[in-house]
Amino acid sequence: MYKILISGYYGFNNIGDESILRAVVDNLRSRLADTEITVLSQDPVSTAEKYGVYSASRKSLLSILQEVKKCDLLISGGGSLLQDVTSKKSILYYLIIMWMAQLFRKKVFIYSQGIGPINANLNRRLTAWTLSKVSGIVVRDEASKEFLAEIGVNPAKVAVTADPVLRIKPVPLEIGQEILRKEGIQLREEGLIVGFAIRERKLDSQFVDELCLAIHQLVEEQQAQIVLIPFHYSEDLAVIEELEKRLGDQVSSIKHKYLTNEMLSIIGNMDLLVGVRLHALIHSAIMNVPMIGISYDPKINSFMKSMGMKALCSIYDFSSQDFIEEFNKTIRHKEVIQRRVQENMVSLVKSLDTNEEMIREIMKK
Repeated sequence: MYKILISGYYGFNNIGDESILRAVVDNLRSRLADTEITVLSQDPVSTAEKYGVYSASRKSLLSILQEVKKCDLLISGGGSLLQDVTSKKSILYYLIIMWMAQLFRKKVFIYSQGIGPINANLNRRLTAWTLSKVSGIVVRDEASKEFLAEIGVNPAKVAVTADPVLRIKPVPLEIGQEILRKEGIQLREEGLIVGFAIRERKLDSQFVDELCLAIHQLVEEQQAQIVLIPFHYSEDLAVIEELEKRLGDQVSSIKHKYLTNEMLSIIGNMDLLVGVRLHALIHSAIMNVPMIGISYDPKINSFMKSMGMKALCSIYDFSSQDFIEEFNKTIRHKEVIQRRVQENMVSLVKSLDTNEEMIREIMKK
């Protein structure tokens, strides 16, 4: 029995990271025989129940040490773990777990991560030093590989694939339709249904002001039905409630937490998805729903580029007028966009096999 320990941002009700974990666990099981999987989680009981894995507290140093000592391989990822923009401390947390594994002479594997930005010089040096000693590195985009080369990691050691969530299969639309009914959202037969997955912590920002103008215009001029969708439940509810306060019955919103397949089906019922959250855009690609990406982080730009598209703008220069123009263009060219996305999906999903192929070679050694 080969024991694998997974470290990441799990157990926080962030549907993006939970989708990553679902994809990683499913693919390890389907492609690697005789493995036992343990996940470090904020909510070990829930994680164990959802994914059928062993789980230990990511907050307990003793639990982490015990699990590292028992494992044969530590997987770090996926997601954007090694960056110091959203938190100056979290990068050290993930590096320390890798150091523990290296101290006990365990193999360490970086699984389709997005790396950076890392601004602090010390964090850059520590990341380069740590990754130079791991058994394998797979990143989800070329920008991550270029960044690792910039801080001193040998590019020959780094493979490029895609975000693990892309390998999740589409799901039936009926699941989402039932959830929307339970949420009190009756989908109209006429007019476009537009989903918004918004990330914004500053509720009085110009972005929120312009977004309200854009939504108001969609409703008034195009009779669009607007559905607000929280991807990081605890973070996104605040901006959703702000939009509801300003726009009233012009918007509807998802109020409860849902699993990956349920969220996929909800998004599949949209005619278009406007996403600031990366995994909302990835869910759109899986369900073949046209998307408009708004960037708050380079990972949005990288993903849209991988789909043969560009992010409209960042949250810092969002304009309602530019958005409406992009919206109309996207609807006009809907079929072309869908074909382009699906063509790119084929090669990206195939590239993800690299993770398990490299892990299989590590297991043999």
